Amino acid sequence: MESLPLLVVDAANVVGSRPDGWWRDRAGAAVRLRDALAPLAGAGVPPELPPPVQVVLVVEGAARHVASAPDVDVVSAPGSGDDTVVELVAAAPGRRRVVVTADRELRARVTALGAEVRGPRWLDR
Repeated sequence: MESLPLLVVDAANVVGSRPDGWWRDRAGAAVRLRDALAPLAGAGVPPELPPPVQVVLVVEGAARHVASAPDVDVVSAPGSGDDTVVELVAAAPGRRRVVVTADRELRARVTALGAEVRGPRWLDR
């Protein structure tokens, strides 16, 4: 997996960008996002991110117990989800890393490490 591009998704930020009632069931919203991300492992996000891709979903808070699924690794943040995203990006310096978030501070932190950043709507393509 080390040579595959790494797609890291900030679950709280992406889920929070969609006004679909996620606040009533944060864990359920994270599961729906996880399942929606699964096809990206084999399909990528054309044309910008060709397949195959390692997909990682970072969860926190009420969604902390969401499990991984085929094609999506779920990482439960022990504290800040942003810190966990940064740690994942920092741990893979030789790979192409794409982070999905709209959080300005997180965007600045991961781009300083050489990662690319896309907003949540990018996943809807």
